[in-house]
Amino acid sequence: MNIVNKKKILITGLSNKYSISFGIANCLYKYGAKLAFTYQNEKIKNKILKIAQDFNSDIVLPCDVSSDESIQNLFIQLKKKWKTFDGFIHSIAYAPTEELKDDYINTVTRKGFIISHSISSYSLVALAKFCRNMLNPYSSIVTLTYLGAERVVPNYNVMGPAKASLEANVKYMANYMGEKNIRVNGISSGPIKTLASSRIKNFRKMLSFYKNVTPLKIIINSEDIGNCATFLCSDLSKGITGEIIHVDGGFHITTMNLLE
Repeated sequence: MNIVNKKKILITGLSNKYSISFGIANCLYKYGAKLAFTYQNEKIKNKILKIAQDFNSDIVLPCDVSSDESIQNLFIQLKKKWKTFDGFIHSIAYAPTEELKDDYINTVTRKGFIISHSISSYSLVALAKFCRNMLNPYSSIVTLTYLGAERVVPNYNVMGPAKASLEANVKYMANYMGEKNIRVNGISSGPIKTLASSRIKNFRKMLSFYKNVTPLKIIINSEDIGNCATFLCSDLSKGITGEIIHVDGGFHITTMNLLE
């Protein structure tokens, strides 16, 4: 069943085949979507071009979300290919590596705090701001978050407040974009080994702990996130907006499973 048949979806934040956004792109393509991609800089351009070919896409455009000019230019260029489209996947987050370890209060800096919020949270609304008039009715915007927005996760540090900001962004955006029947939702993913997550101190230990205590006793992968994202981009989820959906095997509901 091609539940997103012919829907045009922009994928942002993809850096390699181990990215969560790659799993999302794979599922969207599998169920009929037409895809476009962004790349952050020239260093990874060729890599994204090759990935796009796997999805029968020739739309690969530069976008540095730290620059409003770059974001605006993205949609100027995209409009030459797609006059309108049906939503985008926001898979973008960043914090300085040195702030993703040890004591949060000791390691956090004003500069790191501002950067992490700008790239990880503001970029979502910035993208929507510049493409709002290109989005078809019943379009869907999907972003990726993590439980560290709700609870303290060791070494996640400054990314916790940044993801909390992102989740608040989802709600406010959902409210104001609902007038055009545009939906905004977030997926709170279980820990997945990616290039970004490997920068978090003791991430391997986190994965091991997670599998032992999660109700489903599984390790979530990018395909699981992709399936949820595809549902959120489809008309099957027309009544859902402003939500943070946990795809983490039930980990977020647990307290003391290790004592069982």
